[in-house]
Amino acid sequence: MVSFTPLRVLKNIEFRHLLTGRFFLIIAFRMLATLLGWWVYQLTKDPFSIGLIGLSEVIPAVSCALYAGHIIDMNEKKKLLLICNYAYVVLISLLLIPAFLGHRMHFTGHEITYFIYGVIFFTGICRSFLGPLVPSMIPRIVKQENLPYAVTLNQATFLIASVSGHALGGFLIAMITIKWTLVVIVCSMTIASLFFWTINKQPSENKNKDVKVFESMKEGLAYIYKTKEILGAQMLDMFAVLFGGAVAMIPVFASDILRVGSEGFGLLNAASDIGSMLIIITLSLVPLRKNQGKILLFVASGFGLCIIGFGLSKLYWLSFAFLVLSGMLDGISVVIRGTIVQLKTPEEIRGRVLSVNSIFIMSSNELGQFESGLTAKLMGVVRSVVFGGTMTVLTALFIGATSKKLRKMEY
Repeated sequence: MVSFTPLRVLKNIEFRHLLTGRFFLIIAFRMLATLLGWWVYQLTKDPFSIGLIGLSEVIPAVSCALYAGHIIDMNEKKKLLLICNYAYVVLISLLLIPAFLGHRMHFTGHEITYFIYGVIFFTGICRSFLGPLVPSMIPRIVKQENLPYAVTLNQATFLIASVSGHALGGFLIAMITIKWTLVVIVCSMTIASLFFWTINKQPSENKNKDVKVFESMKEGLAYIYKTKEILGAQMLDMFAVLFGGAVAMIPVFASDILRVGSEGFGLLNAASDIGSMLIIITLSLVPLRKNQGKILLFVASGFGLCIIGFGLSKLYWLSFAFLVLSGMLDGISVVIRGTIVQLKTPEEIRGRVLSVNSIFIMSSNELGQFESGLTAKLMGVVRSVVFGGTMTVLTALFIGATSKKLRKMEY
């Protein structure tokens, strides 16, 4: 394990500003995800409609991801970051129209829902660029010997913001209603941009600016394919979270099964992130020093078992505990995957590799949300969650049995 000191990274003002901006941006994203799941379900009372939120975002995000990686590697990164940030501000501001004027303009619940899907479709394009941008900027800001800690701190910042955003979203919906919560979200995104302005420019390090787009994208895919540790870890994450996306059904559990209202929904929605935050803080103090591949397979299986427990639980505190534990296991997975991708990827193709990485992440999260909505409609909510958890366990066992390099992976 590379030796590092936390203060070396924390004293870096540029790194702090990058993470602070990301903190406000992730808070906004998590509040938005909480709000949209609750809003759409209250408008339609159909769990499948929640799944369509994820599908609306993942189609453009995945479709544009490889091209986004090429653009990131060939262009100055700070400018791209600010463009994506302000594009989000404009798009989410559009949701204020049905939120404030929906009743006056006599919009039906389904019309508002379709409007939401349309806005989220365009945010998916922004996300294809924004997802790999911040991780690709970190190695240019911190020294190589401090990179493992920077990756862990980046993930800790992400998860603290996720916890805060999920919980705050539920509380704000209850206290100031959906429309004013949207105002808070737009303000948080705007604050994030102020920190991004202070970051130094990061020009492209690619000497060959005339490379064809297709060849550029192919190079990123080829690197992922030949680096079996990265490929195996990302495949495990994609299929495990794809089937284990129980978080998408939390609005249904909170509203109809556990009956805890929007306040309980906010805490339940933040539970897995609370677990992830706790474990990542622990790992920043006591890092994993060996057997990371075996640990990755173990925590993926445990994650699936937690999802099964959540689906079967009828007690709020027990459901909360299962989600916290699932988050702890997922947090370990996030640190292992994030560290190995950064350490094994050359600077000149980092944007493309991270864009491919973002495809795995988006496929697992947003398609997982869609899968959860579809299976909930076909099987019922509880059975769909138990099915997803079972498939997650089976996926981890299968990949563990067939991927020798992943089992032996260490860094």
